[in-house]
Amino acid sequence: MRRDFQEPARCRPDLVIGHEDLFAAAKDHLGSGGSVLLHGPAGIGKSTVLRALAEEYGAHARTVLRCSATESESHLPFLALADLFGLVLDEIAPRLPAAQLTALESALTGRGESSLQRDGLALRLAVLSALRALAAHGPVLIVADDLQWLDPASAELLGFAARRLEGTPVQLLCAVRTEGPDCQEYDRHLRACPPGTAALRLGPLGRAQVARLLDHRGHGALPRSTVREIHRTSGGNPLFALELGRALADSPTPPRPGEPLPVPTSLRALVLSRLDMLSVEARRTLLVASAGARPTTALLHAAGRENAEAECAQAAELGLLATEPEAPAVRFAHPLISAALYAEAPAPERRAAHAALSTAASDPIERARHLALATTGADPEVAARLAEAAALARDRGAPSVAAQLGLLAARRTPADGTPGPDERRLQAAEDAITAGEVDLARDIAREVLTRATVPAHRVRAWIVVIDTAGHTMAEVEAVFPQALADAGDDARLLAQVHYQLAWRALIVEGDFTDARTAAAHAAELAARGGDRRTELLALAFQAQTETLMGHPEAPRTIKRALTEPQLPEVACHHNGAGSARFRWLVMGDRLAEARTTVTALLREVRRRGSVESEVHFLRGLAETELRAGHCGRALEVARDALRLARDSGIGETASAMLTSLAEASGGDVDRAVALAREAAEQAERDGDQMYLSRALGALGYAQLVAGDPAGTVRSLRRVRALERDLGITDPARGRWQGDLAEALVRTGEPDEAQDVIDASREHALRLGRESVLAVLDRAEAQVRAARGDHEGAVARLTSAQDRLAKLGYGLEEARAAFALARLRARRPEAGRKRSQAAYDEATRLFRRCRALPWLRQVEEARNAPEPEAAPAVPEALDALAGLASMERQVAALVMEGATNREIAARLFVSVKTVEATLTRVYRKLGIRSRVDIVRLAAGRRAK
Repeated sequence: MRRDFQEPARCRPDLVIGHEDLFAAAKDHLGSGGSVLLHGPAGIGKSTVLRALAEEYGAHARTVLRCSATESESHLPFLALADLFGLVLDEIAPRLPAAQLTALESALTGRGESSLQRDGLALRLAVLSALRALAAHGPVLIVADDLQWLDPASAELLGFAARRLEGTPVQLLCAVRTEGPDCQEYDRHLRACPPGTAALRLGPLGRAQVARLLDHRGHGALPRSTVREIHRTSGGNPLFALELGRALADSPTPPRPGEPLPVPTSLRALVLSRLDMLSVEARRTLLVASAGARPTTALLHAAGRENAEAECAQAAELGLLATEPEAPAVRFAHPLISAALYAEAPAPERRAAHAALSTAASDPIERARHLALATTGADPEVAARLAEAAALARDRGAPSVAAQLGLLAARRTPADGTPGPDERRLQAAEDAITAGEVDLARDIAREVLTRATVPAHRVRAWIVVIDTAGHTMAEVEAVFPQALADAGDDARLLAQVHYQLAWRALIVEGDFTDARTAAAHAAELAARGGDRRTELLALAFQAQTETLMGHPEAPRTIKRALTEPQLPEVACHHNGAGSARFRWLVMGDRLAEARTTVTALLREVRRRGSVESEVHFLRGLAETELRAGHCGRALEVARDALRLARDSGIGETASAMLTSLAEASGGDVDRAVALAREAAEQAERDGDQMYLSRALGALGYAQLVAGDPAGTVRSLRRVRALERDLGITDPARGRWQGDLAEALVRTGEPDEAQDVIDASREHALRLGRESVLAVLDRAEAQVRAARGDHEGAVARLTSAQDRLAKLGYGLEEARAAFALARLRARRPEAGRKRSQAAYDEATRLFRRCRALPWLRQVEEARNAPEPEAAPAVPEALDALAGLASMERQVAALVMEGATNREIAARLFVSVKTVEATLTRVYRKLGIRSRVDIVRLAAGRRAK
């Protein structure tokens, strides 16, 4: 009898958020015939994964038996056994010996006085026989959740059978609750499972995974800073995170800066059930510890808790604190215990705890925070101390802490104070932007705009709103007229607005000329108004724009942007002069200097805690390593950049684009294509023309590596049109021209390929882009080969490879060697030995770069069938002048009876290219199939 295992939609495998790798490992082990034991703490997601696995793998079993134990029923003997066998008893009864059947029926129905002491052997053999009987008709899957609550009798019987089922198609899929990563509580359950059972521990979710989970459950509108706090408080536990998210969504007011998250009653009861066993004094000690950022026994003593050691020991015995021998830190067993303990305490007790810590803490930042939380109402002295602490946090590279302290300072600042509450709020907003907390910054600025009347405050708030939009500036179009109106005729304020208008011209309008003009005007206004920061940023923007345009003034503008006096916070800013110089170095083939420059910039912004700048310079470092042919290192850095971008919500499109390039060069080509598509789609949604062209360039490259030159042509033709419209003339900006030309050759369009090469070469010569010229020569060699000029192609490729090697472009050098190897392999007269030597050289160079996708291409080409002489185009096709060279060759091979795969091997193109070429042939000739080509040729011969 088959029992269908139906589960709700929420258990689908695609919804197992954060445990995808573990899910795949468990599925593979089940697929190989093994059993699986999932273990981990309460709320970690064991049951969700268990149900998803059972739903997916249950389809492969004829019989699925299920039980789910509870603590309240764990004292009832044979209850789990009844869940497992109650509905299949009629099927197995005829196959059990009478004594075994009597014992099993007695246990399942409760009639009689069956027990392990009285019917032990009969019951054990009955369970084993029952499972063997079911397995005789097909695979059996036993799904058991919460093994820790299984009644002892059922657990003993199931374990007895499981240990004796080797060679029988019976598998166990179980879950058991365990605590702590080193906990071995599951051992006894593992010993009760079949031999070879895989024990898989579910760990906590990362911050990005918690964000995905909250978004999936309808809490995606929570600010990123709040999501980060949920992750910290929940410890990555999915159940805790969802409960906290639900409580925040239901709360009319968010928690104030510096205060823990509100903990719902359901979680308080779960984590504080043992709190009543503590003495009153021990509870007060734990409250002080929960209020501290990094509590130690010494800190608790200084805060007046004289018996801290004994009271902490009592809490540790109850599992509220984690015991760490000889460690001075007081650490809660779970972050949620600390949050729940604090939330449970009355407000006066919390303030008393903070008051004690405001004098006990040694760090001035901590003292100021506790002082703020110990007082109520406006207090200029407290506000001043908080502002000083915020400045100190800023200098230490902790802008997130500075933002929190700034908001606390604003709350304690009197309305007529100097500086006023709004000034302190806006400084907090700018600190939040630096920390990558753009949602918080935007909320602060919007709040200021509801009441501010001072033009400088309003313009500053508008700038924050624009900055938080990032590359989605089209969404804040209405802000610019209001900001200009608030700026009036104040040159300093106008400079800030016109600097943002320069970015708008670039991102929204895609007009480099207007962007350059607006940046120059902003720099002039800033100089007139004495705003050196905006002047430096505007000059750096102008320099970067001119560099991308190939404008002759670019070097002079960079020099102006680097003129003293410099401001440290601008010098290392991602839109500052240092960044402009880095871009100029990369595009000018000075890779060693570029790496030194970007590494120093990255080190400084990390020290300052600037998340957006860190993401930006991580991308810059990855790009530099990629150009130098260090594909493994580039991939590692690019993935770090993407992870940080997604965590902060800053620079995701650009980071996905750069990671796509790195994946295509040294990682997973399918992931490269997916990331590039994601980046292009996001750029189109944002109306960001600049990054749309970059994303499509990455997509074209990934498609080329994936063996889809037709896709490359489609993508890169769009890039060519976009850059023409944007006014970008420097081919070193995207470096897509060689890839487009190569793809055009492969798809039978050598004339267009030559046109791309000629147009790009003109600009590369004007700007002195030596690496671009070498790559264009590599592409032109393939055009020459397609036209039959083998010797000219070999000469071009040899020269290009040597020049790229001297410039330090390892990956491009290897690609030239590979093109040379393929060219030599196409000419049998060159000799197999020489051909294999050429492939060996390409392999060596790609291996040095750790360019795994390219290495796979070399192996495929090396192992391809021996090339035959290039097919002569039949006379019957001579009259078909409308076909391109590649199309004529493909048609000729079709008439010889070659399959698409054979054609691809002989012409050294992909099967997809052959299919696309045939589609064009059909369209041009007005036919429908390859059979029609043969008929058409036969008809022409007959004439």
